[in-house]
Amino acid sequence: MAWSHGHFHWNEFLTRDVERAKKFYGDILGWTFDSMPTPDGSTYWLCLQDKTPVAGMYVMKDMPPHVPEHWFAYIAVDDVDARVKKALAAGAKLMKPIFDVPNVGRIAILTDASGAGVGWMTPAQ
Repeated sequence: MAWSHGHFHWNEFLTRDVERAKKFYGDILGWTFDSMPTPDGSTYWLCLQDKTPVAGMYVMKDMPPHVPEHWFAYIAVDDVDARVKKALAAGAKLMKPIFDVPNVGRIAILTDASGAGVGWMTPAQ
Protein backbone atom coordinates (compact mmCIF):
# COMPACT_ATOMS: atom_id res chain seq x y z
CA MET A 1 0.00 0.00 0.00
CA ALA A 2 1.50 3.32 -1.05
CA TRP A 3 1.52 6.11 1.51
CA SER A 4 2.23 9.83 1.65
CA HIS A 5 3.25 11.98 4.59
CA GLY A 6 0.27 13.85 6.05
CA HIS A 7 -2.40 11.66 4.44
CA PHE A 8 -4.86 9.47 6.30
CA HIS A 9 -3.47 5.96 6.05
CA TRP A 10 -5.52 3.52 8.15
CA ASN A 11 -8.71 3.33 10.20
CA GLU A 12 -9.66 1.00 13.04
CA PHE A 13 -12.98 0.26 14.65
CA LEU A 14 -12.80 -0.18 18.42
CA THR A 15 -15.75 -2.22 19.64
CA ARG A 16 -16.96 -4.14 22.66
CA ASP A 17 -18.69 -6.75 20.46
CA VAL A 18 -16.61 -7.83 17.47
CA GLU A 19 -19.14 -10.39 16.24
CA ARG A 20 -21.93 -7.77 16.17
CA ALA A 21 -19.65 -5.31 14.34
CA LYS A 22 -18.50 -7.95 11.84
CA LYS A 23 -22.13 -8.85 11.09
CA PHE A 24 -23.12 -5.19 10.65
CA TYR A 25 -20.24 -4.21 8.36
CA GLY A 26 -20.32 -7.55 6.56
CA ASP A 27 -24.05 -7.28 5.84
CA ILE A 28 -24.06 -3.57 4.97
CA LEU A 29 -20.72 -3.12 3.16
CA GLY A 30 -19.95 -6.67 2.08
CA TRP A 31 -16.73 -6.80 4.09
CA THR A 32 -15.13 -10.10 4.97
CA PHE A 33 -12.74 -10.54 7.87
CA ASP A 34 -9.40 -12.21 8.54
CA SER A 35 -8.07 -12.70 12.07
CA MET A 36 -4.54 -11.96 13.20
CA PRO A 37 -3.11 -12.78 16.64
CA THR A 38 -1.59 -9.88 18.56
CA PRO A 39 1.43 -9.98 20.91
CA ASP A 40 -0.87 -9.62 23.96
CA GLY A 41 -2.87 -12.72 22.95
CA SER A 42 -5.95 -10.95 21.63
CA THR A 43 -7.24 -10.95 18.05
CA TYR A 44 -7.00 -8.16 15.50
CA TRP A 45 -9.43 -8.35 12.61
CA LEU A 46 -8.58 -7.13 9.14
CA CYS A 47 -11.65 -5.83 7.33
CA LEU A 48 -11.46 -6.79 3.67
CA GLN A 49 -13.24 -5.46 0.59
CA ASP A 50 -12.71 -7.77 -2.38
CA LYS A 51 -9.78 -9.38 -0.49
CA THR A 52 -8.08 -5.99 -0.01
CA PRO A 53 -7.53 -4.72 3.58
CA VAL A 54 -9.53 -1.52 4.10
CA ALA A 55 -9.61 -1.22 7.91
CA GLY A 56 -8.96 -3.02 11.18
CA MET A 57 -11.13 -3.94 14.14
CA TYR A 58 -10.48 -5.02 17.70
CA VAL A 59 -12.04 -5.28 21.14
CA MET A 60 -11.59 -2.12 23.19
CA LYS A 61 -10.53 -3.79 26.42
CA ASP A 62 -8.88 -1.67 29.11
CA MET A 63 -11.04 1.36 28.24
CA PRO A 64 -13.49 2.91 30.70
CA PRO A 65 -17.15 1.97 30.12
CA HIS A 66 -18.08 5.59 29.30
CA VAL A 67 -15.86 5.55 26.18
CA PRO A 68 -18.16 4.71 23.24
CA GLU A 69 -17.29 2.36 20.42
CA HIS A 70 -15.64 4.42 17.70
CA TRP A 71 -13.54 4.64 14.57
CA PHE A 72 -9.93 5.73 15.08
CA ALA A 73 -7.81 7.21 12.27
CA TYR A 74 -4.07 7.03 11.61
CA ILE A 75 -2.15 9.60 9.60
CA ALA A 76 1.07 8.61 7.81
CA VAL A 77 4.10 10.68 8.84
CA ASP A 78 7.67 10.58 7.60
CA ASP A 79 9.25 10.15 11.06
CA VAL A 80 6.98 9.32 14.00
CA ASP A 81 9.58 10.10 16.66
CA ALA A 82 10.49 13.51 15.24
CA ARG A 83 6.85 14.47 14.60
CA VAL A 84 5.77 13.43 18.11
CA LYS A 85 8.58 15.50 19.61
CA LYS A 86 7.29 18.57 17.72
CA ALA A 87 3.68 17.76 18.66
CA LEU A 88 4.50 17.48 22.37
CA ALA A 89 6.19 20.88 22.25
CA ALA A 90 3.00 22.26 20.66
CA GLY A 91 0.72 20.91 23.40
CA ALA A 92 -0.04 17.32 22.32
CA LYS A 93 0.06 14.42 24.78
CA LEU A 94 1.31 10.91 24.09
CA MET A 95 -1.33 8.42 25.27
CA LYS A 96 1.05 5.43 25.35
CA PRO A 97 4.69 4.89 24.41
CA ILE A 98 5.51 4.86 20.70
CA PHE A 99 5.59 1.25 19.50
CA ASP A 100 6.46 -0.87 16.49
CA VAL A 101 4.23 -3.41 14.77
CA PRO A 102 6.29 -5.79 12.60
CA ASN A 103 5.57 -5.38 8.88
CA VAL A 104 3.14 -2.52 9.67
CA GLY A 105 5.20 0.37 11.01
CA ARG A 106 6.10 2.60 13.95
CA ILE A 107 3.01 4.00 15.67
CA ALA A 108 2.15 6.78 18.10
CA ILE A 109 -1.24 7.27 19.76
CA LEU A 110 -1.66 10.83 20.96
CA THR A 111 -4.07 13.64 21.60
CA ASP A 112 -3.53 16.84 19.69
CA ALA A 113 -3.46 20.26 21.37
CA SER A 114 -7.28 20.32 21.40
CA GLY A 115 -7.52 16.89 23.06
CA ALA A 116 -8.66 14.96 19.96
CA GLY A 117 -7.24 11.45 19.71
CA VAL A 118 -5.27 10.49 16.62
CA GLY A 119 -2.76 7.89 15.53
CA TRP A 120 0.37 8.68 13.58
CA MET A 121 2.40 6.03 11.86
CA THR A 122 5.48 5.70 9.74
CA PRO A 123 4.49 2.70 7.65
CA ALA A 124 6.95 -0.14 7.18
CA GLN A 125 8.79 0.01 3.88
